[in-house]
Amino acid sequence: MPVRRALIEKRPWLVASIAAALLFYYLRLTSFPEFWLVPVKGAPMALLAAYAWHRHDSRDARHLAGALALASLADMAIEFTLLAGGILFFAYHLAMIALYLRHQRDRLAPSQKLFVAALLILTPIVAFLLPEDRSMGVQTGLYALPLAGMAAGAWASRFSRYQVGIGAVLFVISDLLIFAELGPLSGSPVPNAAIWPTYFLGQFLIATGIIQALRKADPAHKH
Repeated sequence: MPVRRALIEKRPWLVASIAAALLFYYLRLTSFPEFWLVPVKGAPMALLAAYAWHRHDSRDARHLAGALALASLADMAIEFTLLAGGILFFAYHLAMIALYLRHQRDRLAPSQKLFVAALLILTPIVAFLLPEDRSMGVQTGLYALPLAGMAAGAWASRFSRYQVGIGAVLFVISDLLIFAELGPLSGSPVPNAAIWPTYFLGQFLIATGIIQALRKADPAHKH
């Protein structure tokens, strides 16, 4: 109980984000009006953005908050049109790539270089191959280019691979599951059950991992 109370008192934005994510996951399976479900879907990333904004007042924390706000808008926009959601997520990936480039590791082990290369090369290829419709495959493959760059940048950054790196890979998996619905997993219950948890957990790990690293490196800017 004391641990839970401390979490609520010190990390209210995180607790609210988790609650909103669980609420959306439940409500989407009910007859809850779709129009009102849209802001519920956008709330988890908006609350993570608020967490980033309030936990550290550095340029990088503000940058992260802005990127998460873009993800929140993308989560809502995609309910109306895939194109609008895709453009906003494209912008999110570019924003995160810029952030990771400012925090690149000086050196990478050969195995890490290989994994970064695999993310960059295989993510767009798999995204292209998953949809049955080749024209759709071209679109998903193009979208996956910044997605791959985001994940590779996270893995090659100085941020924790166990949080930020894995979070970025989970983001990739969630998007590949979306593309798989257009092909081999069409009609399968797996994507519907796994996409949202994988996406939210990935974003949660990214946000908390980056903020923890920033607070450790620059305590003077802690809130």
